[in-house]
Amino acid sequence: MFSYDPYAELATLRDFAPLTLTSDDIAHDQPLPRAQWGSAMGGSDTSPQLSWSGAPEGTKSFALSCFDPDAPTGSGFWHWAVYDIPADVTSFPAGQTPAGITLRNEAGTRGFIGAGPPPGTGVHRYFFVVDALDVEHLDITEDATPAVLGFHRHFHSLARGILVPTATSDE
Repeated sequence: MFSYDPYAELATLRDFAPLTLTSDDIAHDQPLPRAQWGSAMGGSDTSPQLSWSGAPEGTKSFALSCFDPDAPTGSGFWHWAVYDIPADVTSFPAGQTPAGITLRNEAGTRGFIGAGPPPGTGVHRYFFVVDALDVEHLDITEDATPAVLGFHRHFHSLARGILVPTATSDE
């Protein structure tokens, strides 16, 4: 299966300072715990605990998303997207969404939807991404798609942190 890193591609267009993104629940290149799977796959659609540090001077807000580029859609699958997270927020517990505006995910709900890789589609990567932004408010509507958020946050990002756990229906 073809595998690419959409955020590495974006980094070729613009340099981003690094943010440190960590979690008590998920780890880079490690299988997602069952809690972060979708309820249809035996999980509980529980968003992971996330923390970040190292935001540069001038950070006025954050944006957060979770994207699976390996979904068999031709365009990936957005699991979560939040923007206008206040600059003083640098962590939140599992099962919660940070203060800000939450967009609809691919299932049409406003919140985190857990992993659900279909059988036979191999290992999926879940890009949890936090960007430090140079604006307090992104000029998009609450009905925008996560892809529109990605477009706007790209031009306002000062720094980016990425954590990529995995999941496969063969687990």
